[in-house]
Amino acid sequence: DYASADAIALEIPQMGIARPTLQSFQLHIARLDDDPAHPQPLARTAVEFPAGVALQTPHHLGAAAMGVVAAIARSLAAAPVRAFAKTFGIAAGFAEAMVKGDLSFCTYRGHAHTLARGVPVEKVLGELMQRDNGLLRGKGCSMHLTSEEHGVMGSYAIIGAHLPIACGAAWRAQYKGAKDVSVCFFGDGTTNIGAFHEALNFAAVWKLPVVFVCENNLYMEYTPIADVTAVEHPAADRASAYGLERIVIDGNDADAVYRTAMTAFDKARAGKGPSLIECMTYRHSGHSRADPAKYRPEGELDRWKLRDPIKIYRERLLQFGVAEKVIAAIDTEVRKVVDDATEACKAAPNPPLDIITTDVYADGGWAWRN
Repeated sequence: DYASADAIALEIPQMGIARPTLQSFQLHIARLDDDPAHPQPLARTAVEFPAGVALQTPHHLGAAAMGVVAAIARSLAAAPVRAFAKTFGIAAGFAEAMVKGDLSFCTYRGHAHTLARGVPVEKVLGELMQRDNGLLRGKGCSMHLTSEEHGVMGSYAIIGAHLPIACGAAWRAQYKGAKDVSVCFFGDGTTNIGAFHEALNFAAVWKLPVVFVCENNLYMEYTPIADVTAVEHPAADRASAYGLERIVIDGNDADAVYRTAMTAFDKARAGKGPSLIECMTYRHSGHSRADPAKYRPEGELDRWKLRDPIKIYRERLLQFGVAEKVIAAIDTEVRKVVDDATEACKAAPNPPLDIITTDVYADGGWAWRN
């Protein structure tokens, strides 16, 4: 009963296991997902995803993302990885609410968001493995996934740095009379960074079409956010300082995320300014592969496992009459996509050395200009 892929990656050398197969790892994931451990009853509210999307998105995204985790656990990733921490519900809900042209600004936990915007699994996995078929030909690796084509305008490793950048993108849309919305995802620790407050104030003053999304997983790296913050909800409880509504939602419930996102997008497109949404979620692993997360209270992880976004959505689909065999078919389909992508990335060559100096500057080169 593995708590996380990060824990597996940490324990593999100690157990003397040399790269377990993807198939065997996926069986462990399936065992966790298929045993709901009697999740809490869910309210029978209407599924408001577009037709055909409600069924597929969380399961497709979750299974695909788990395949990426499997590669991490097998030590195939070529660079340090901060896993996406079971934020499938947030990524799926917001991506389904977004339209072509909307922009995503992510943290170094941008894997699920990048997949949710339509980037192929092979491109993401290839980037993590630093192969030439990767999204950025191996030059971005895990922490800097970017695809302008899909509206993924970067994954940022500097805490809080992308909030003002999202404001800039939104200001451009406002100035040009465009209808796209910028969505900026960040962790709870960002709320104690100066850029958070500067961006919120700037966006509120100019009524920018930007949505700020705090993924509150209770820990800012190794420190409980509650221990170093004066308010209970580090994002939502500060919204009033910028004239914004206090919004706290269950980030593990894809339907709740979708409905909240749609309201925020409608507000932004109508020229009524930004929104700040705090999504309560939880990471099933430590901050990174090097973190066993022993600082967490006993039983906390087990309680949050009952609120796993994939378990919640699987149960909801069953409540609404979706057959188990239909859900199983989705799982099978996505596992094949992940298996095929894994083999393709393993066979792909490393990036050639002659691209090491390309794309340093906007003109595609690296020469310093003064």
